Amino acid sequence: MIVAAGAGDEAAFRELAEQYRRELHVHCYRMLGSVHDAEDALQETWLRAWRHLASFEGRSSIRAWLYRIATNVCLAALARRAEARPPAAEPTALTPYPDAWLDELPSESAEPDARYDVRESVQLALVAAVQRLPPRQRAALLLRDVLGFSAKEVADLLGVSATSVHSSVRRARATVTRAAPERTPPPDDVQRSLVQRYVDAWERVDIPGLVALMREDAVMTMPPDPAVFLGRRAIVDFFATVPAGGALDRIPLLPTRANRQPAVAAYFPDPQAGLCRPYGIMVLTLDNDRIAEITGCTDPMMFPLLGLPEELELQPGH
Repeated sequence: MIVAAGAGDEAAFRELAEQYRRELHVHCYRMLGSVHDAEDALQETWLRAWRHLASFEGRSSIRAWLYRIATNVCLAALARRAEARPPAAEPTALTPYPDAWLDELPSESAEPDARYDVRESVQLALVAAVQRLPPRQRAALLLRDVLGFSAKEVADLLGVSATSVHSSVRRARATVTRAAPERTPPPDDVQRSLVQRYVDAWERVDIPGLVALMREDAVMTMPPDPAVFLGRRAIVDFFATVPAGGALDRIPLLPTRANRQPAVAAYFPDPQAGLCRPYGIMVLTLDNDRIAEITGCTDPMMFPLLGLPEELELQPGH
């Protein structure tokens, strides 16, 4: 198939690419933090691979070769971001990743030499922590600890020494450990129950009820907004005043999932149209039977990607 594709057989190339499409898309997502940017990076990866496939010499696996291309595409994208954004600008928006897309991966088990399996590596808190790393540290960590490439393979992929890889990965691990402490997700039935209690308390504007569902040291972020709400009291104080002036019952929530985590989708009322329209996604990081983190995303384009309705009927009285 590689020979045929290298000779210009587009059907063979499409079949070859399809084997690695989803895992490379997820890699680009971890690198860039956005499903939209990941899609652009994947398309650029395929374009470069198609142009240069005839030069593939087989000194590494085709999979490793594709990861080299995808990683370089992402590093170039991150460089363009840095050039286009003033130093004091807000960070890039972080988007959820649809669980339905993760279902397309061939396996979610950890690679033999990896520290994280797929479920752990797409947790939104970890993806957010990875975005804090310098680009090449980011790439080294993901290639080594998520994809399980050896230090020598990572060095070859990045064009650096194995010593440099060891140093980069060590520093990256320390940063990620501080930014994304280990959590203990509860069983699925506990997750569903907690999310339903969250939705019920929200609809009743039951602030004490919301407080009771969170760890005392819970954190809420809404990238790219730089604001960070530390502690459950700060979070519910925010809910009590905004959005919609604290009238939470005007904003219906629908349970959903993303990044292998529970989430809720919020809809904002449009009284003139008699509808509620997509407002934002809150991805919940759970620790045992409490909410440890809430990560908000106000990107309406994520709603159809998560299989959510693009509008809800406005209920009477709202």
